[in-house]
Amino acid sequence: MDGRDVKLLVAILVVVAVAGAAWYFRAEFLPAAPPTAALPEPASVETADAEGPRHPITPPEAAEPVRGELITLPPLDDSDAYFLLELAHVFGADIESLFVKDALIDKFVATVDNLPRDHVAEKVRPVGRLVEPFRVVTDNSDGKSYLSPDNYGRYDLLISRIAAADVESVVGIYRRFYPLFQESYTRLGYPNGYFNDRVVEVIDHLLATPQPDEPVRLVRPHVLYEFADPELEALSSGQKLMLRVGSRHAATIERVLQDLRSQLVRQ
Repeated sequence: MDGRDVKLLVAILVVVAVAGAAWYFRAEFLPAAPPTAALPEPASVETADAEGPRHPITPPEAAEPVRGELITLPPLDDSDAYFLLELAHVFGADIESLFVKDALIDKFVATVDNLPRDHVAEKVRPVGRLVEPFRVVTDNSDGKSYLSPDNYGRYDLLISRIAAADVESVVGIYRRFYPLFQESYTRLGYPNGYFNDRVVEVIDHLLATPQPDEPVRLVRPHVLYEFADPELEALSSGQKLMLRVGSRHAATIERVLQDLRSQLVRQ
């Protein structure tokens, strides 16, 4: 294992509007990636969509009466402190310690965009590391290695916070900051794309994650462990994260993602 985590997938998704933060996972199964730029290039640049976004986001000012005057959003490159403050209002002040302090929205957007791909570069991850080590158990009867159920307990606290989060408040933050998410997505390399459409696509991708029987068998061909089943090993980085939390936590994440999706597409 290389010891890296990607904090709970859903934490990322919840916060970014899928992004229910996401996310305390580490890419234990992924081989070390070659050096990359701060933000990865998208797989391809989209062509213009003459019909506009499939799932448009209604700004909060137009969706509901405004209680008091909303403060003007800061420029994207100066938004970190303001965005963290808003997250703390929903998830608690200690949530700030989980996230990086620079280019936070850019890293959220890049991470969400890369979840359906093979690898999420460490430089674009918006969250830190898990303290507990990754655990593998070996069956003495056959000498085979399996993903230890003890790993699932590492995510208990995060999953419980995600499950208890007020989804409407999370979506409210997302809508409030959506102009900055969209600006970040545009400069990531999608001048004609819409970030909320990408969020919905990523949610659908994660909801399609297969759930194999547990315990899940692992192999160690080199330094890092991999899934023994080639079909599981061929899954995207985001779907592998869904497997790593275990079926019970995955079911909770799926319920949150389904709730988020229903709110994001009804705008």
